[in-house]
Amino acid sequence: MSDASFALDARLRNDTRHVASLELCDVLLMNDARFPWLVLVPRVAGMVEICDLPIEQQTMLWREVSHASQALRSLAPFDKLNLGALGNIVRQLHVHVVGRREGDAAWPGPVWGSGAALPYDEHALALLRERLRVALTTTES
Repeated sequence: MSDASFALDARLRNDTRHVASLELCDVLLMNDARFPWLVLVPRVAGMVEICDLPIEQQTMLWREVSHASQALRSLAPFDKLNLGALGNIVRQLHVHVVGRREGDAAWPGPVWGSGAALPYDEHALALLRERLRVALTTTES
């Protein structure tokens, strides 16, 4: 499922790396090694809020968020899972899936705006993206 007029917001394109495409969403990895952090973006042009999606796509979005959360958890154990669809800076509809550990770089506050991102080195990034792709194809939906 893809909208021909869909284009990824430039800020998301700059801050993330593509991992996989699910039925509705692109799964992106935030390029910040401090946190296990995925971003799911429905490939539907013009969406800002979850409630803007038709109910069937809302259901599919949450199913894909759950699926991505399970895949992330299988690779990067964490104490708490944070989900967010804020959109105050990037208006395009997207959902953050962030694994948090007590004592991480932003704990107990939010990850948004907490210091400078620590980009993955190219080898670690390639390895993690591949492991996430595999996890996304092997975890339960």
